[in-house]
Formats: sequence, C-alpha cells, structure tokens
Amino acid sequence: MTLTVEERAKVLVEALPYIKRFHGQVVVIKVGGNAIDHARDETLLDVVLLRYVGMQPVIVHGGGPEITAMSERLGIKAEFRDGLRITDDKTMEVVKMVLTGKVGPDLVATIHRLGGQAVGMSGEDGPTIIAEPLDESMGFVGRVTQVNKEPITALLGRGYIPVIASIGLGYDGHAYNINADTVAAEIAVALGAAKVILLTDVPGVQGVDGQVVAVLSKDDARQRIEKGEVTGGMIPKLQACLRALDGVPLAHIVDGRTKHALLLELFTEAGIGTMVTP
Repeated sequence: MTLTVEERAKVLVEALPYIKRFHGQVVVIKVGGNAIDHARDETLLDVVLLRYVGMQPVIVHGGGPEITAMSERLGIKAEFRDGLRITDDKTMEVVKMVLTGKVGPDLVATIHRLGGQAVGMSGEDGPTIIAEPLDESMGFVGRVTQVNKEPITALLGRGYIPVIASIGLGYDGHAYNINADTVAAEIAVALGAAKVILLTDVPGVQGVDGQVVAVLSKDDARQRIEKGEVTGGMIPKLQACLRALDGVPLAHIVDGRTKHALLLELFTEAGIGTMVTP
C-alpha cells in the first residue's frame, strides 16, 4: 500500500500531540528475544527515532531463547516455574555470558548502525540493580530490592540510550537472574517514567474468548492472575505492569513482532496490544 502525500502528512500530524506530550519524558521499553527477533531493526529504529524527537528511551532486555539454546549446547537442562527460569550456578554463568556478551552488545551495535548512540550495561554495573533471592528453591533467581538510578540518568543526560541486561547484584556479592519484565517495571518506577512498554511475542492479554483485551484496569489484571486466566510468561508480565503502576501512569503489553510496534503504540490514537491502567 502506497500512501498519498496528504495521507503521509496526516500521519505526521496525528503523531504531533503525542510527541509534545512525551517530549523529555522517560519511556522504559522491555525487549525479549522471541519478540524482537521478528522485527529487530524496525523496533530499534523506533527507539532511535524516539530519542531524536526528544523522548528518553531506556531499553531493558532479557534473552530467554538465547539462554536456553546455549544451555542446551552445554548440556544444561532448562527448567521453568511460573514463567521464571530456575537458575543454578552453571545456568547463572550462561545467563551472564549470553546477556552481557551477546544479546546486549548486539542491540547496542544495531542502534549505532541505525544512527543512535547507546551504552550497554547490566544491573551489576554501578551497581544499578540490587537484588535478593526470590525463592531458595529457584536458585539464583532474584527480586529487585533497590534501583540506583544515577548511572542510568547520567547516560540519558549525555544523549545515550541505556541498554540494560536484567541481572542484579546481591548483597552477598553474587549475580542474580531477574525476569526482564520485572526489571523494566522497577526501573520505570525509579526513573518516574511516563510509560513502560513490554514487547512480547503475543498480541496482548487474551480474554476467555481468545480476543485481545485492549484495556485492563489494575484490579481486573490482578483478578485474572488469581483466577488462573493468564499462564506461563504472561504472569510476570502482568505482575510487572501492576508493580509499574505504583509510580508510572500507564503500562503496555505489545506484540513486538509487529513492525514499528512502538510508534503505533506511542504515536497513534488506536494503539495496539493491551494497556493496563490504574
């Protein structure tokens, strides 16, 4: 489909109120392996554009598929509980190797290729993310206890896009594997972000009829978790949205496989995916 000159102008004009609204505001964007692999360049090009129109994007990334693939190559069986990876010593080594040695550098390099400026880091740097064990039976899976925002704001102040791996530093000096959705929510609250957007590999939260729920209230989201209407990896996503709403006005779960999903969500009236509201 080819747009006419008038239609292109209409698209730009439609985006203007949103550009004005979010100018200078922090937007935290969580990207995951399954989602971004379908539209990597388009998604990161959106992030670069957001920076150039005056917004302050912060990327938080996981790397579930890559960690699983590397674990299998090393003969380590991947085990999950409620969408979270059980992490022993060997698995933690794989997590650090993949997130800080492969996924993060690849995202940074792509952003540079697309005309942006980015710096990769993990929660251990700074340290930015302080963690404690989530559950002893889960091994080195952590929960965030504190976010030190200064390293992130320092990068933002110099015009960089922070690309943060979801690893935290424990009080015991050990690294902890933390769900990237959870990290995105905690960082969004700490930075006073205008939005947190979780990119995933499904269209959004689905109702019992299989249709995407466009808007969920905080109470409705909590009830869906308690009733078991959401399962697997969607549980930590909705929990992250609920946590984010303690300090962030809006949280979104968006299909990252859709090209330019960020622009559609941020700069159009209709938006896409599921929006969770207070």
